[in-house]
Formats: sequence, C-alpha cells, structure tokens
Amino acid sequence: MSTLFLERPEGRIAYDLAGTGPLVVCVPGMGDLRAEYRFLAERLVAAGFRVATMDVRGHGESDTTFTDVSPAAVGSDIVALLESLDEPAFVVGTSMAAAATVWAAAEAPRRVLGLVLAGPFVRDVPVSAFVRGMLRVLLARPWGRAFWMRYYASLYPKAKPADFDRYRDALRKNLSEPGRFNALRGMIRASKQPCEARIPDVRAPTLVVMGTRDPDFPDAAKEAQEIAARLHGELFLVDGAGHYPHAEMPDVVAPRIVSFLKQAHA
Repeated sequence: MSTLFLERPEGRIAYDLAGTGPLVVCVPGMGDLRAEYRFLAERLVAAGFRVATMDVRGHGESDTTFTDVSPAAVGSDIVALLESLDEPAFVVGTSMAAAATVWAAAEAPRRVLGLVLAGPFVRDVPVSAFVRGMLRVLLARPWGRAFWMRYYASLYPKAKPADFDRYRDALRKNLSEPGRFNALRGMIRASKQPCEARIPDVRAPTLVVMGTRDPDFPDAAKEAQEIAARLHGELFLVDGAGHYPHAEMPDVVAPRIVSFLKQAHA
C-alpha cells in the first residue's frame, strides 16, 4: 500500500487505505507504528471493511514538526481525516490513542459510527512518585530509546507475533530518526484529562478490549470495566494477553471486533 498524507496546520499525518466497504480508521498507541494493525487490518478487509491506518504525530511517516502531541491533538487529526475521507467511520484506538478516539467521537458525533478501544488509557491512571521519577530517568538520553524497546517487548506477555523481531527492529529504526523519540516523550508527559472530560459526550457504541495481563495497569480488568461502564460499552477481556491483544492474539480478538462492527453497522 502506498502512503497517503493528510495536511494539518503544523505538518502531515501519514496513513494508508485498503479494502472496500464501511470505513474503519485504526490509530496506534504512542511509541508504535500504524503497522501495529497489520494483523487486524487484513482481517477487517477480508470481512468487507475499508480500512485506514494512520501514524500519530511524530511517529512512523508522520511529520515531527508538531508542537502539540497530546491525545486531544491526535483526536483532532482523527476528525480531520474523517472529514477528508468524507465518510462516517468506526475508529479503533490503542493505548493513548483510545483517549484520542474518545475525543474525536465527542467532537464529531455524526462522523463516528462506533469505537473500539484496545488496552485503553482514557484517563490519567495514578502512578507513584517513584514510578514517575523512574520514567523521567529511563526515558532520558542516551539510554531512553533502548529502555523503551525492552519495555515494548514486555507488552506481549503471552505470545509474540512471528514477525516480532523484524517489527521491533523497524520500530527501533523509526524511533532513531530525528525528533521521533522527542514526540514519544511529549506523549508520555501529556495529560489525558481533556479526553476523559469528553466521555459524557460520547454517544457512539463502544467495545473495550483489554488483555488480562496488560502490564500497563495495576489491575487491567478493573480499569477496562470502569471505562466500559462509563462509556456504556461492551467489554471483551482477553485471557493472558498484554497491551496489544489484537496483535498478540489476532485469531481470538479480530472475530470479536468484526462481530461488534457488523452489529453496530446493521
């Protein structure tokens, strides 16, 4: 697939398109590439959907010129992409991008048909002062990138994809490009509170997908249950999976997502 670009006030957002049918826009989490959805996207296309996957600000093939890399800013990019494609769409968001999809659904309710939130960071989950200090140290130069890549591997606790080593090498290479790791640092620091505040405005049907061994949460199941309840959504807990259940266990997760999308589109 060739890369397409969406022009924004401070730079370009990279995305691609495949398939025909109802539109699904997939947005990766921070510190990752749009190819995060390589397994889910091909299954969605096979199920009769048109799929757009986009790189968030400063990541992948998107520009590093953005001064605001917050989830709300990413949410504005989602809305701009939907306006450019001029078609209502389902939006899938992982991790930080889940907060961005909530913002987009509240901002443009007529353009968002439904949400799928994977490993969702929709709010600022409290962490200890020790953890905050550790993150500041470990994400600092020059060892921050190496730490992130080790941490990234821990997000797949049950089964890494067959192409994991190759994919991680591509991610490491991308994050080594000028400005990209700075964008990741900015996203780590950015608050999700402006997105959490928009939860009461979301009317789109929602599916929350959470791995029960997601290491990013003290109690992943509890966090997923709270977010699903606040969004009046459905909950799918994936036993043993980590932060990327759709990439770690695509044969389990993709059918559930496809079923949800088709039911919501009926």
